[in-house]
Amino acid sequence: MKIRSITCFLDPGWPLERSRLQRAGVFREAALQAFQAAGYVVQTTRLATPPFPRLLQENFSQAEAQALAQELESAAAQAGFAYLSLGPAQPEFPVSFTWIPQLIAATQNVFFAGSLTDGEGRISLVAVRACAEVIQRTASIAPDGFANLRFAALANVPPGTPFFPAAYHAADPPAHRGRDFMAFALATEAADLAVQAFGQAGSLAEARQKLVGAVETHAARMEQIASDLAAQFGLGFNGIDFSSAPFPERELSVGEALERLGAPAVGAPGALAAAAILTEAIDRARFERVGFSGLFLPVLEDAVLAQRAAEGWLTVKDLLLYSAVCGTGLDTVPLPGDVSQAALQAVLLDVAVLACRLDKPLTARLMPVPGKKAGDPIGFDFAYFAPSRVMALDAPPLTGVLAGDESFSLATRRPPIRRS
Repeated sequence: MKIRSITCFLDPGWPLERSRLQRAGVFREAALQAFQAAGYVVQTTRLATPPFPRLLQENFSQAEAQALAQELESAAAQAGFAYLSLGPAQPEFPVSFTWIPQLIAATQNVFFAGSLTDGEGRISLVAVRACAEVIQRTASIAPDGFANLRFAALANVPPGTPFFPAAYHAADPPAHRGRDFMAFALATEAADLAVQAFGQAGSLAEARQKLVGAVETHAARMEQIASDLAAQFGLGFNGIDFSSAPFPERELSVGEALERLGAPAVGAPGALAAAAILTEAIDRARFERVGFSGLFLPVLEDAVLAQRAAEGWLTVKDLLLYSAVCGTGLDTVPLPGDVSQAALQAVLLDVAVLACRLDKPLTARLMPVPGKKAGDPIGFDFAYFAPSRVMALDAPPLTGVLAGDESFSLATRRPPIRRS
């Protein structure tokens, strides 16, 4: 198991308060050394801010947003952070969605998102359409569509989640504005714990027990280190996102874990049950949890998922189905380069509805690949991606009121009334 990221959450102020970044850099170095001394490989350290429309306040223009992104990217790099998240565009500031492709093009290591839900938890059809447009426009920034790695549509995702692109800091209320407040959280790369637990188990009970035990053992060690750091620096510790994030090798593949449990192939009947069992085991584990803390199914980041997608077993509909019992939604999904905005809009709406109806955080990181059609082989010069094939997205356009401009809420499902 590795630590995918030590993610710091900070309001850097705008104009930028560089002393805050310097303090964050001092903490970053101490945290990195502490976890490495305990034997953990820390892949990255990252910085997340409040949503950029909130940071800008009265300076709300595209030029100011680009200046913010570029200046903060430089300052974060100087403080030692590999990646920066400026949080989601929000339905309350609809123009902010339109700037994101240009902001991605103007930076190298800055991540953005778009919120499909407003501050009251309602699904915004305007925001759904805006996020679809962002994905389509961002696909053309790089020849292989890689720029969409730095954008995700978010539904029901709270602040403090350490995984990118979903990470953002809670905007300080006006009474606290200007305080040098910072928090941190840990994101794990823990698919190997499930692979080992399920490969060694002779029963479902044993498989669950082994995975819960492994998660709790590592969590206890990491929480002690984090608690000491929080006390030393006077910071808040949000917790651990113990999601089963993979790496594109079979022994580090969540798809491999599901198939070791007994699913014939991810995408085949039975895989839904395996996904639910794995996620429920993480739910059983006792630790200070934050973010998703569930099952990640990022197609291109997982050797087995990428293979099953290439073979035609795993489809976008399967990923949506699995999101109902686990997961984070749709992640690093390669799509045809000519996918329409209307098709993207339809699938994003389904993600938002699942998140709100089930009261869980879900995201969609969709990657149209210019010049490629469904079934075409794809490969990226990126250590975290496995080769695969472009996945089909059969989604006719929305019509009627679903194609409108409303915002609407969905109550979470109530358990049935039992009558004697």
